[in-house]
Amino acid sequence: MTAEGEKTTRPAGSARRALAGRLSWGLADQAASSMTNFAVGIYVARSLGLTAFGVFSLAWVTYGVVLNVSRGLATDPLVVRFSGVSAASWRTAVAWSSGTALGVGAALGAASLVVGLALGGSVGPAFVCLGVVLPGLLLQDAWRFAFFAAGTGRKAFVNDLVWGVALVPAMVVAARVGSVAAFVLAWGTSATVAAGYGYIQSGIRPRVTRARGWLREHRDLGYRYLAENVSNSGAGQLRAYGLGAIVGVGAVGAVRGAELLLGPFLAVLMGLSLVTVPEAARVLRRAPHRLGSFCLLLGGGQAAAALLWGGALLLMPDRLGEFVLGDVWHSAAQLIVPVTLGVAGAGLGTGAAAGLRALGAARHSLRSQLFASACYVSGGLGGAAVAGTVGSAWGVAAATISGSAVWWLQLRSARRERHRNPIPEVRTS
Repeated sequence: MTAEGEKTTRPAGSARRALAGRLSWGLADQAASSMTNFAVGIYVARSLGLTAFGVFSLAWVTYGVVLNVSRGLATDPLVVRFSGVSAASWRTAVAWSSGTALGVGAALGAASLVVGLALGGSVGPAFVCLGVVLPGLLLQDAWRFAFFAAGTGRKAFVNDLVWGVALVPAMVVAARVGSVAAFVLAWGTSATVAAGYGYIQSGIRPRVTRARGWLREHRDLGYRYLAENVSNSGAGQLRAYGLGAIVGVGAVGAVRGAELLLGPFLAVLMGLSLVTVPEAARVLRRAPHRLGSFCLLLGGGQAAAALLWGGALLLMPDRLGEFVLGDVWHSAAQLIVPVTLGVAGAGLGTGAAAGLRALGAARHSLRSQLFASACYVSGGLGGAAVAGTVGSAWGVAAATISGSAVWWLQLRSARRERHRNPIPEVRTS
């Protein structure tokens, strides 16, 4: 399988309109994804209460780790190397990468099922159900990456809408059952419906048998992105488990509740590479000198938006907060300021991260992520040991801002290296 980046010459106005169109669909897709995640979190928080919501949050955080394994191995290399290539190259790459994502979901889903059966109690059933639905969750995410790599964000947006529509009856049924496991099944089953629709949209059959070939051909990026992504999501998982051990499971629910209030921006951050890495790669091909300003605009815009949203949350009346989060509100409200600062810092850093991904500078991005993850875990758990849930939130905020500075320093270094040692057009085989 070979692919070559294709350069095209367009009038400046046409290129800007095309960029605006792709970014608009990206924003629309992230809005749909944000609303889905927000609705799930709010519905579960109101239905189950603080402690059970904490259990659901542990399953959610674990899904985040598995999702980032899939992205690092399957879809991050796809976005970096197959954005803006010929249709034939894209279709072959998507078949292989989506098959890899499906294989990761099946393997880690089986592991989650075994762990859940071993744990038992109130937590075990949630992990058993998570294991059942992981293949569908990861395949749905893989279709989104594939569509954005092709510049057809509209299809990703429609796919997320299908997930949202399927989620409504599933959540109603889960509410009648009234258990954490039922909500995990509802969430994952509706994603599987959207994954099936993604196959209809693309007409591409995931080739699980080609997963080994995909991993071998893109190991120079895939394994570094795997380490980078897992250190990111793994840090969140360690912080959640540690916070539950130090303070209690209710503290995990309080942190998740505060994050839900910042949900639109957190969801954008989680899926940022769907839009910004392909666009940064296009900027790099057409106007390399503009990459820095492009990344600064992305990161600075997100940070400013997060600060504005957090300021608005501080003005939210308690009655409205109780309506949204139920019993979780009073614990979550104490964390709004530090969580907002943490999200703003993360937003600024993702601008630099997009630039490093576009450059294919996996060594620099891995170095940045490992530093940021170490700060996140030490800040979150150290703060919890000193000052409980609030201390953990402030520790994470300080760690995130520090990590963002390192991302930008590494981007500057990577751009200087590229300027000194220009590399030929990427070819994959």
